[in-house]
Amino acid sequence: MSASIDAILAHPGFQRAQGLLRDGHDRLVDEIIALTEIPSPPFKEERRAEAFRAMLAEAGLDAALDGIGNVLALRKGRGNGNVIVAAAHLDTVFPEGTDVTVRREGTKLFAPGVGDDTRGLAVLLAIARALDAAGIETEHDILFVGDVGEEGKGDLRGIRHLFAEGAWRERIKAFFTLDSPNMEELVTRAVGSRRYRVAFKGPGGHSLMAFGIVNPAYALGEMVAGMSRLEVPKEPQTTFCASVFGGGTSINAIPEEVWVEVDLRSTDAGELACLDAALHRLIEQAVANENARASTASGEITAEAKLLGDRPAGQTAPDSAIVTASTAALGAFGFEVSHAASSTDANIPMSLGIPAVKIGTGGTGGRAHSVEEWIDVEPEASLRGLSATLAAILAVAGLAD
Repeated sequence: MSASIDAILAHPGFQRAQGLLRDGHDRLVDEIIALTEIPSPPFKEERRAEAFRAMLAEAGLDAALDGIGNVLALRKGRGNGNVIVAAAHLDTVFPEGTDVTVRREGTKLFAPGVGDDTRGLAVLLAIARALDAAGIETEHDILFVGDVGEEGKGDLRGIRHLFAEGAWRERIKAFFTLDSPNMEELVTRAVGSRRYRVAFKGPGGHSLMAFGIVNPAYALGEMVAGMSRLEVPKEPQTTFCASVFGGGTSINAIPEEVWVEVDLRSTDAGELACLDAALHRLIEQAVANENARASTASGEITAEAKLLGDRPAGQTAPDSAIVTASTAALGAFGFEVSHAASSTDANIPMSLGIPAVKIGTGGTGGRAHSVEEWIDVEPEASLRGLSATLAAILAVAGLAD
């Protein structure tokens, strides 16, 4: 595959595209700023989606929104029927009302969501323009996607829809998600996760007058304490966390309902299933123990585990074309690449056996998922990453002679 990368780097079309990326770098930065300053909170990506669709149309692509809100634009290859996806997500983790004004300090841009994943959207635009202006023809079609619902409780809904109901779902043969500036981490393994809100309910009552009846807070506490004693393997990496708590009405009232949100993760589907089963055993035991401990004359403790998110685990084989091509492309531009595990849009195709990776968008950045998120758009580092990502995509899409 390194020979293929060498051939791409030497190809006049690729070299023209590199020059066009350099000439258009200021425009890339302007588009990062413009898109970042369009709020795109969870489940409310419509305004940014429409702006991105218009930008793709201006780049000469026939762009449209699908049934769930993804922006799709197909760049035709020689027409053999295969599709290579290059995607970036439209949503951010930040709630409605967050100030998304970009602050610029030298070559650094500061704003919530500026690198995760707004830069990815702008990179897709820059690549689409460069391919056209350089007159590059690919063997396979390239489907540019700005997708909804990658973050948090969005639960990868945009890419789920692409593979479950999308018009090109049967033709997709490889999948790139462009996410975060980091170029030295190529994600080839999908961290699966299951997220629950576990609610314990009981009769409730006055803390003095009803003392002695069952208390759902004690059942919740027993479940959480049981979680802390669970043993999970370090490899495949498997983790759990009790993270958000709520419930009760007053300090002097036995609560009628308390709840906790939990996050279960593993790079292995089997280990994730085992951890999920262990959680449900803890819930059942906590309910039984509290109902046995105290009076149920006014009612018993019950529990419900509501699934909030279910991201599948998966892996792209290290010797697959997309991994070897991406590794070679990144190495050709001086990046020391490690193959990593993460939870990204690539989870969905990986779980379906479709070769997929998460690749970086260039430059550097930090403080993702915080209001002090930043990226550095210094041109040389930015362009080096852009060129490597373009080379990887072309190696898989096939650069026609």
